Amino acid sequence: MLEGLGFKALATTSSGLAFTHGRLDGGATADDVFAHVREVTQATALPLSVDLENGYGAAPEQAAAAIVGAAEAGAVGGSIEDWDPDTGIYPLAQAVERVQAACEAAHALDFPFTVTARAENLIRGISNLDDTIERLLAFEQAGADVLFAPGLRTPDEIRTVCAATSKPVNVLAHAKLTMAEIVDAGAQRVSVGGALTWTAVNAMVAAAERLRDDGDFSVLGSGARIRELFGA
Repeated sequence: MLEGLGFKALATTSSGLAFTHGRLDGGATADDVFAHVREVTQATALPLSVDLENGYGAAPEQAAAAIVGAAEAGAVGGSIEDWDPDTGIYPLAQAVERVQAACEAAHALDFPFTVTARAENLIRGISNLDDTIERLLAFEQAGADVLFAPGLRTPDEIRTVCAATSKPVNVLAHAKLTMAEIVDAGAQRVSVGGALTWTAVNAMVAAAERLRDDGDFSVLGSGARIRELFGA
């Protein structure tokens, strides 16, 4: 559908994928993710980057294996974050070692694979932009192709990160930021995380509530637009 709308690249969402399996964010396994990548890349010719969460393990070898698994499934990019659901933010040295292992695995592939390194502070309760920038700079030195600090809220925050780093910066979109503001602040890539999933889910919930409470079927749509976008 997104290809039919004219988008030029795709990215998966960990929370959206977990939802489709009836789980909370973080509930999808590496095998789930690789199977999902195969499904998406078989359905579209657009380049695909994959949310690989923490690489499905704390060890650098596991981060490297996640990159290889995603590449073998058909992706051309993937992100590795510095947060563990069990232990929290990794110490900087460990986080850097993991990014370096992921980058080495990517560079050993026989096609270009973009590694995005994520500093998770700002969405994990640590509102420390200086530490976040220190981590991004360390990830840059470790070989990351793209730097990502989810949770940047303002153009000034984006501008500060972009001024401190030399690799392309990815920004997580939100309703109070415009594309123009993000670009003017210096970022070169924008992702929406799981937001499109939750937009669809909220619409479904609203319609289901109308069915349940009012017996109102007027909220039900048809698949005509989908067939158009799929070229059917």
